Amino acid sequence: MKQITNTILMIRPVAFRMNEETAVNNYFQEDLDIRNSEINTKAQEEFDAFVAKLRAVGVQVIVEHDDLKMDTPDSIFPNNWVSFHENGIVALYPMFAENRRRERREEVINRLESEGFIIEGFMDYTVAEDEGFFLEGTGSLLLDRVNKKAYCALSPRADEELLIEFCEDFEYTPVVFTAYQSVDGERLPIYHTNVMMAMAEEFVIICLDSIDDKAEKKNVVAHLKKDNKEIITITEAQMHQFAGNMLQVRGADNSKYMVMSLAAHRSLTPDQIASIEKYCEILSSDLETIETCGGGSARCMMAEVFLPKE
Repeated sequence: MKQITNTILMIRPVAFRMNEETAVNNYFQEDLDIRNSEINTKAQEEFDAFVAKLRAVGVQVIVEHDDLKMDTPDSIFPNNWVSFHENGIVALYPMFAENRRRERREEVINRLESEGFIIEGFMDYTVAEDEGFFLEGTGSLLLDRVNKKAYCALSPRADEELLIEFCEDFEYTPVVFTAYQSVDGERLPIYHTNVMMAMAEEFVIICLDSIDDKAEKKNVVAHLKKDNKEIITITEAQMHQFAGNMLQVRGADNSKYMVMSLAAHRSLTPDQIASIEKYCEILSSDLETIETCGGGSARCMMAEVFLPKE
């Protein structure tokens, strides 16, 4: 089993804006006082520059274009609706926001097949939407693929029963907790696990301060230590700069990169940077518009492709 891949799928936006349907529980989103068309143009510029940086170091980036008639403002974050696994299985996930369900497009799957990837079958969890239960892909599921563990911060977008179902289907052990952030003086659940935690081959970036329950925190740390992960902790303030929303990828000549936004990179201390750079280089890109309006960052934009190739 591989923890990281050199191939990622990214969706270039055509109608990016702040999604009013996700803002109800994504407290990272903010409204920008500029026209939506301008927001989309800025997001496209950030997207293109990010893709260019990834390709420059040898990461294989498959770029699929969003479809304007779908009106999917969050299509730039494909990792929430789909995941691609080494056994050839494609998992499809139930989405909290109704307008995000339209992101699940057959063309995207067909594109991967046209690139020579083999799809053996589908694991489709989307029927849970009818019952009002959600599990938003690798936003909700923080997968330690080598040790077969699925870390999951429960929230309105991450249902425990669905997590258990996923773990049974893919033979993972669930590591369950709730992570919180302070919003107007209240502790509210963080919408996605991958904004407070990032799993690399040798280490993990995690905002332990967000896990308020001592027993849950202790359990998470115990699992990470058992699997010999170096634990690099970030503060809640750093988490709000998307320092938890990172992804380790493979580039040319087996080189490894921890990919993050410029805001995340700038928020890190010299010690944290040194801890990461012991294992891999840092690659960062300016994603300010995408982060502000979308409430997601670098990791959310990359759907990892682990499928076998012909």
